[in-house]
Amino acid sequence: MTEVPPGQRLFARYAYAPNHLGYCGPADAAALFELGCATPEERPPSAPLAPIAARFTGVWPYLTVLAELAGIGDPLDERVVRAYWTGGPLLDTVDRTAFGTRLLERISATGAGRYWTHLTKELLPEAAPTHAFHVFGVYPWSRLLTAGQPEHPLHVLDSCRIRWAQIVSAAGDHAVVRTSSLTWDSSRLGLGSEHEETVRLTEGGRSFVAHPRPGEWVTLHWGWISDRLTDTDLSYLRRWTDWQLAATNTRLAADTDRHGRAASQPSGLLRDVCTDIPDKHRAICEVAAGGCQ
Repeated sequence: MTEVPPGQRLFARYAYAPNHLGYCGPADAAALFELGCATPEERPPSAPLAPIAARFTGVWPYLTVLAELAGIGDPLDERVVRAYWTGGPLLDTVDRTAFGTRLLERISATGAGRYWTHLTKELLPEAAPTHAFHVFGVYPWSRLLTAGQPEHPLHVLDSCRIRWAQIVSAAGDHAVVRTSSLTWDSSRLGLGSEHEETVRLTEGGRSFVAHPRPGEWVTLHWGWISDRLTDTDLSYLRRWTDWQLAATNTRLAADTDRHGRAASQPSGLLRDVCTDIPDKHRAICEVAAGGCQ
């Protein structure tokens, strides 16, 4: 029996939660869940992943450009998928400047529109072939932090980034984990102290991480346990998260120095940023903005 390729299974596990919520990709949450849960003992789902993955317009360009620069023929190769979602050894072989330039060229050539509004040459010092860069750099949410109402943008950033967490206990459809949340002190993003949090583990008795044990490290994406981490995986995820937060903080500080406190004109900033947000995310923006006028 043919097993689901590990890179495809890994992609499905990370893509499922935001797709299930209606934020990213086509309406194929059921297929992603089946692919993510597939084991060698089960017949693989009939739905091929590549056509589904290619419709994740925020992920697919990263995978294709990273694969090209690394000389890997399949964008869904496990090394490529791992590097994008959590970081990995492949990132040590790829020049960030070359990646950012190629990504900008690819997006410009496709005329991707407002979804990629913030990907400009000025953003390239912050660019990396990772989901963390897309969340903190390309998405507009970090720019809403200085608009006077940071709670909701901070929640979106924290939910969308890939978090690491340690299992405390698991029972039924949920698990209790120890993890850290994003913090914002009016000028810088950071990571707070560890705390316990209840997150989703299973759906219909099936999960992406079977039988998690106390002390094991896992990842969280939009409140779901997505993946089990090795010590090496955890090290790369911590490293690239720290790197991205530092790069994003540098940009936010420069923006403040250049334009003054954005909160002094919050309504104008919110209107500008809300205009850049795809319809799938607009409801979150309107909550954060108190309604985009």
